[in-house]
Amino acid sequence: MNTIDEHIKKDQNEILSAKAEGNTPKVRHLEEELHSLEEYKEHHPEDKHDPNALELFCDANPDEPECLVYDD
Repeated sequence: MNTIDEHIKKDQNEILSAKAEGNTPKVRHLEEELHSLEEYKEHHPEDKHDPNALELFCDANPDEPECLVYDD
């Protein structure tokens, strides 16, 4: 994906397909991912790139050790 909007649209379509197939675990995973993407987009409205898993995690958990940035 090139943009977060494309990723959100893809997840929405995949959720519909997974629901039609009765694939509950996939639906749950995609809904969690979609929620994270929508939160990221809400927190960074000017940012259009498709965030990776670490960016989504750090957006939701900025105080985690993996997300801390130290100035030397």
